[in-house]
Amino acid sequence: MMEEILPGLFRIVLPLPGNPLKEINSYVLTSEDRNLIIDTGMNRPECQEVLNPALSALGIDLGRTDIIATHYHADHQGLVFTLLRNGSKAYMGTSDALAMEAGSTTHARKVPMGDYAAISGFPEAELRWAQENHPGFKYGPQAVVNYIHLKEGDGFTIGEYRLQVIETPGHTGGHVCLYDARNKILFSGDHVLGDITPNIQAWTDDDDPLGKYIQSLDKIRNLEVSLCLPGHRSVIRDLEKRIEELIEHHRVRANEVLAILERGPRNAYRTASEMTWDIVAKSWEDFPVMQKWFATGEAIAHLRFLEDRNFISRELINGIITYSAPSSSSQRL
Repeated sequence: MMEEILPGLFRIVLPLPGNPLKEINSYVLTSEDRNLIIDTGMNRPECQEVLNPALSALGIDLGRTDIIATHYHADHQGLVFTLLRNGSKAYMGTSDALAMEAGSTTHARKVPMGDYAAISGFPEAELRWAQENHPGFKYGPQAVVNYIHLKEGDGFTIGEYRLQVIETPGHTGGHVCLYDARNKILFSGDHVLGDITPNIQAWTDDDDPLGKYIQSLDKIRNLEVSLCLPGHRSVIRDLEKRIEELIEHHRVRANEVLAILERGPRNAYRTASEMTWDIVAKSWEDFPVMQKWFATGEAIAHLRFLEDRNFISRELINGIITYSAPSSSSQRL
């Protein structure tokens, strides 16, 4: 599906078959001079079969077209390498671009992964399956892209649109949004979604992605935005309200994790199994393995958030990170 949202601004909805996200929004800004594509879909034929004809219908000359990936996840940059031509450039937030270049993300190339998942209680057999079937492995780019690194305040002019880069770490370390102050438009990537909640994961002790995510939400809260264009699903008309909903969601989730740990020590995998998830399944055992992966990553993000704020503690028991909260505590965020 393709629609013209405003003059010279188009949304192309690309299918993600078999993925709970269902689809991704790719945005195209056109002008007589240069064009810009924001996010591309996964490197799979179902996305190409929609994106390429839509670009042709718009008369897009890829040699005069630049591409911005709001972050390194495969559904946002899997097809970038197929669209680059002489005269075009590709951009990505600095932290994510560096991770791609270093191969330290599964969305860059097939690298060993899962060590942190293993010490977080993820069962070995399920972990092997997740490693083999992660969408970053299957649908990421098949060629190296030399991204130009984006930083706060970088600007792009495409016709009547003036986009400014805003660094919004959280969903990934190098996630960026693009803001047009004159037209009051925000391209939010996966930072703010309207119909679903962005997945915030942690797979290291060196980061607090949930804390950064909440700070990044606060950072854009007071922008004048009439139209927020997210990476998935419906456009957002009331950005401030949606930000408040997302912050409240994570406050409730963090308190749910606290309540679970008050029943006794847990590793992240077990904690995830007792959290509330919007997935149609009879029990945790019936969850698809990849959904267990994403759920465990989100549980770790909340556990790291609580640990950094001294609500909970950890110890290593038989090689597994185990978290605890005072059983008599009524402390809540």
